[in-house]
Amino acid sequence: MAVKRIAAEYVYTLDGQGVLKNGFVEYDETGRIIATGVCGPEYEGHIFKGALVPGFVNSHCHLELSHLKGKFRKGTGMAGFIDQINELRDSSSHEEKLEAIGKELNGLWNQGVSAMADISNGPDTFAFKAATPMYTRSFLEVFGSEPEDCDAVMEGVTALEAQAHAYGLDAAPTPHSCYTMSPQLVTASSAAGLKDGYLSYHSQESPEEEELLMSGTGRMAENRRRAGMSMPPVTGQPALMYFLDRLSAIPEDAGLKDADGRFQQHILLVHNVCLTKEAAEAALKLLPNVWWAICPLSNIFIHEALPPVPLMREAGLKITLGTDSLSSNDQLDMVKELKCLQEHFPEVPLEEMLRWASLNGAEFLSKEAELGSLTPGKRPGIVLIGHLTEEGALTSESASVRII
Repeated sequence: MAVKRIAAEYVYTLDGQGVLKNGFVEYDETGRIIATGVCGPEYEGHIFKGALVPGFVNSHCHLELSHLKGKFRKGTGMAGFIDQINELRDSSSHEEKLEAIGKELNGLWNQGVSAMADISNGPDTFAFKAATPMYTRSFLEVFGSEPEDCDAVMEGVTALEAQAHAYGLDAAPTPHSCYTMSPQLVTASSAAGLKDGYLSYHSQESPEEEELLMSGTGRMAENRRRAGMSMPPVTGQPALMYFLDRLSAIPEDAGLKDADGRFQQHILLVHNVCLTKEAAEAALKLLPNVWWAICPLSNIFIHEALPPVPLMREAGLKITLGTDSLSSNDQLDMVKELKCLQEHFPEVPLEEMLRWASLNGAEFLSKEAELGSLTPGKRPGIVLIGHLTEEGALTSESASVRII
């Protein structure tokens, strides 16, 4: 089998070698990595400007909302964003929705995304995911604020799960967030997802969410009361603590907890804008396998805020990177997310951020044996990021393109 070699100014293997300057990657015709190393003075081949990195793992996306690109007002806060979702979610025809899904999924692949954790509320994305070379896991998100609707909601998502499986997709139910669900539905949907081994949960995304749970006040609480919706319990604690309580309410006989009452399944907490040290420590005690997704451009789009990255790094949290949807972002572009992080947190090395954008997401999806690093034997995809500074930092013109 023929072996090919590609070289660049920088190679980020993400397998513990550090940054390889004037490095190379060798791979076979199937894309499997054969070797990595540094080009010697005798090397006469082309050395690309920029960096070679493993394929990205977009750990949080709503591909089915791609038709909403450019339709949302920015800076409305979470309550205003929810109002816009309710108003605009069905503002496009079915054909327009499908066209947007196909276009954006193709764009994600060409930019170097090799795997994605995607949120689905319906079946529109299933055929596209079944046809793409990208690995996807579909989190079938449920909503329902009224306790009496819990059984009907779960019956509906079980039917959607069967549709996804018919396409050969990895998919299971998952809860949305504390502010769109009754306590009963949070627990029921969490149990259903944990049986499959994975959950993705919108956690502490906005100050309005925190206010709702801690004091029962604020714009989100006002919206619910105005709509005649039931309120989640006022706990006086961070919203993440409420989610942990709802997980703990899963019956022992469900067989989902270990002997110490912990959940060993893979759980992704998404956004974490209002994360506190107290809440992080509580989550780590209950959830040994928890990852923390950040979507910086989406957070700025909705409420001009960012997650506490310094706190997350100090606590040693396993961070992943996502784009969220085109209802709360101008593009689905992992490099633009990295540039946003570099701008606001310049102390974080690019290699560490690339780990968030690739290897950590692969580990959450249990795909690290194949994806996430340029390690011999893996087939992660090889991506070129161009237009770096002489020191190897991203610039305004930095962009990614898939090599294989």
